[in-house]
Amino acid sequence: MRAALPLLVALLAGCASAPEPPPPAYRVPVEAPRPDEVVLDVPTTSDGDTAFTLLGLTTGLDVVIGSHAEWRARGRFARVRMIVVNTGRSSVLFDARRHVLVDERGGEHPQDAQAMTIKRQPERVDLGAGVRLEYDAYFDVPEGARPVALRAFGGPTLTDLRDLEGAEIRFG
Repeated sequence: MRAALPLLVALLAGCASAPEPPPPAYRVPVEAPRPDEVVLDVPTTSDGDTAFTLLGLTTGLDVVIGSHAEWRARGRFARVRMIVVNTGRSSVLFDARRHVLVDERGGEHPQDAQAMTIKRQPERVDLGAGVRLEYDAYFDVPEGARPVALRAFGGPTLTDLRDLEGAEIRFG
């Protein structure tokens, strides 16, 4: 009986299922954050058929400089780096300049149109099904205001044609 016990244990161990290998994934190149950027570790959040992944946050920028102009902030610029993915089956007219930055006092700050234009960031994009877009959003916030969230708008869907509420994504 004692001799049979190790054999039984070995047989049962052989029947245990091996761990499943991870599913395949795209090999997206790793991108280092900019020197003044804080890497954000927040879950991907959806608004309708659009998913938002916030990558980085930069605050305290005095000026933005582009290929053709520079623009001084009235307060300080904040920059949010994000990935936007259309998870739906149809294209969506995505307004990349509709997002709002929320500060710790509940103040809401729209994107700065001049900064976005100077940095040549997208305005309206026909975001096809499964299409991924990565870009920066610039906001001019009062000096001393601390950004705590982004209210992101994914665009109209069949059940929400005007996309009035958006999704609030806390920075952590």
